[in-house]
Amino acid sequence: CLYFCTKVNIMNYSIYAESTPNPEVMKFVANRMLADKSIEITTLAEAKGISIAEELLKFPFVKSIYLSSNFISVSKTGTIAWENIAMQLRIFIADHLNSNDIKNYTENLSSEKVAVVNNTDDDKITIKEFTASEKEIEAILNEYIAPAVEADGGAITLNYYKDNVVCVDLKGACSGCPSSTSTLKGGIEALLKQKINPDIEVIANEK
Repeated sequence: CLYFCTKVNIMNYSIYAESTPNPEVMKFVANRMLADKSIEITTLAEAKGISIAEELLKFPFVKSIYLSSNFISVSKTGTIAWENIAMQLRIFIADHLNSNDIKNYTENLSSEKVAVVNNTDDDKITIKEFTASEKEIEAILNEYIAPAVEADGGAITLNYYKDNVVCVDLKGACSGCPSSTSTLKGGIEALLKQKINPDIEVIANEK
């Protein structure tokens, strides 16, 4: 028998693209975990040290990315259609990940940096401590809302609770999504009215 030995390039990561409720956002899902923290990145300065984010933001049509667990949600500019770039991005992400060792892309990212990633004044990092009521709301969001929202390539996190107003941050596919209002009012607000206070109103943080 004659055996031919060839060098095999082992593919550690495979990527597939998945549409989201937000027409401007596409979710690129990996077969492995990519991050142990969730972070939204809109500038190269924020992406520093996260190689996949740094490279993706160099594309002129990429507006922002949201990195979490085993997926990357990419927000594009409105001037280009997904059918013209989705395949290119899927291949690029797979090639970049497979050119590096298996790694946690947010392992060197502190929880403080995640919390204030959009704060340009890095010398004045403050970590807010939630009240007991806010922690209760956060737990409800994590249990009932987070799994479904993450499946759509986004995240909704608590910003504050004051005077019966719950303010949440919209990230990834949730940011700018046409259906976000119905999610806030018909989903989160209805749930919190039932479990916390019937007078609660839910609003989105307008950055």
